[in-house]
Amino acid sequence: MLYFVGAGPGAADLITMRGYKLLTKADVVIYAGSLVNPKLLNFTKEGCEIHNSAYMTLEEVIKIVKKAEAENKMTVRLHTGDSSIYGAVREQMDILEKLGINYDVVPGVSSFCGAAASINAEYTLPDVSQTVIITRMEGRTPVPERESIRSLAAHKSTMVLFLSSGLTEKLSKELIAGGYKPETPVAVVYKATWPDEKIFRCTVETLHQTMKENNIENTALILVGNFLGKDYGRSRLYAPNFTHRFRKGSDE
Repeated sequence: MLYFVGAGPGAADLITMRGYKLLTKADVVIYAGSLVNPKLLNFTKEGCEIHNSAYMTLEEVIKIVKKAEAENKMTVRLHTGDSSIYGAVREQMDILEKLGINYDVVPGVSSFCGAAASINAEYTLPDVSQTVIITRMEGRTPVPERESIRSLAAHKSTMVLFLSSGLTEKLSKELIAGGYKPETPVAVVYKATWPDEKIFRCTVETLHQTMKENNIENTALILVGNFLGKDYGRSRLYAPNFTHRFRKGSDE
């Protein structure tokens, strides 16, 4: 049996209880290199076979899994954050199904959730934004044209950008060309929830300058939108005059 386990955003104690229990029982662990906090490996039992997938191809990962299955061993594939976001997990699942290897998925806390917690932010604010766009800037790996930053920026929604820290000069231009005002607030969260986490505040216009001045080229999330501002509407759910099935609102 193989378990895909979300390791959480960085801090070792932000892995789920289910993920932690599986990690303590695993015979083999294949973890996602520098993206996963190595302190999590301290939870493994003595004799656990550990592999760093940063140095491996998909074929090499599958070879280890097949060997573990042949030896009736349980494997944990430890992914950063939650494996459903930029986890390259689907291609692994498809191969496992062809091989007849059973697997299960354990969700994790994504780094975009960890980043919001780090800056005490709410992505969805009344009268500001009710939509969160999770995306990345096109680099060596292309994105569909309909999902270009310029196209998505037209919504002016909350945007969370993964894998874009080294592309901020073009990113800034594309965000503005798409519809964000130059003064739209931005938060850069480097290594969210890790001990060496850093947070930088800037605007869409000053994003690249901020990244350059602070030598941030990777492992950072870029959060864009007016949810970072101070103006928003009050939630109707908790308004005194709002009625719902648990509470009757007042007439005042």
